[in-house]
Amino acid sequence: MQSVPLRLKYMSPGQQAQPKLPIAGVKNLIAVGSGKGGVGKTTVSVNIAIALAHLGYNTGLLDADVYGPNVPLMMGTSSTPTAIGERIQPLENYGVRLMSMGFLNPGDKPLVWRGPMLHSVIQQFIRGVDWGELDYLIIDLPPGTGDVQLSLIQTAPVTGAIVVTTPSAVSLEDARKAVLMFQQVKVPVLGMVENMSYLQCPHCDERIDVFSNGGGKRTADAMAIHFLGALPLDPHVRIGGDTGHPVATAGPEDPRGGPFYTLAEAVIEQAKKASGIAGPTMTVSD
Repeated sequence: MQSVPLRLKYMSPGQQAQPKLPIAGVKNLIAVGSGKGGVGKTTVSVNIAIALAHLGYNTGLLDADVYGPNVPLMMGTSSTPTAIGERIQPLENYGVRLMSMGFLNPGDKPLVWRGPMLHSVIQQFIRGVDWGELDYLIIDLPPGTGDVQLSLIQTAPVTGAIVVTTPSAVSLEDARKAVLMFQQVKVPVLGMVENMSYLQCPHCDERIDVFSNGGGKRTADAMAIHFLGALPLDPHVRIGGDTGHPVATAGPEDPRGGPFYTLAEAVIEQAKKASGIAGPTMTVSD
């Protein structure tokens, strides 16, 4: 069947209700969230997805940050998806199947959308994309606890959530809100990741705690959730994201990519523990 250019459809609120059914072919749906922006959530999502694919798992990455989609830049691809029949065909790079609003609305043009339109496009990205058989679908959520998060949680059986923070008190304050949001709607929290945990000085090899230290581990312990690990603040990680060559592409033996493989293996272990838990139900009152 011939592929055609993709055009998203807008469904009215009365058409949007979706049963919370499994996504065809997807075994584990992993949401990556944060209480605030600027903590490296997309960097973590991208590198985990690449690590999982490198480890032999069929992996997809959905960029659900509709207003600020950075996955196309970080994954080094900017093609436009097509559709075959009613099914959107994901792009692919580094062995990861990809979908992002950034592929459909490239450049600097902003989207000015309200909640119902966000709900509509997220549903199309989740259920209208031909993801194929996936062991893991990583969903990079926007920061905070807003419409996109609720749309996903209300309609999809999320295996578990990862919360990304930095060690700073400001970041941790918002990370706790994200954890409590997932817990309130009965989404298992797979654990917390402390990103930008420290800087290893390239000249003197001294460890510098730019954003304080240990806050992620202490917060995870206090909230009785798993601590998935600490990731250093490394300029090469930033360069990899900016140039479309994430550090995880270098493999698990690379000193910079290796921590993301350790993190991916911890996510696999926690997902196995959570996979027997039924998907959440939720009622939103006025």
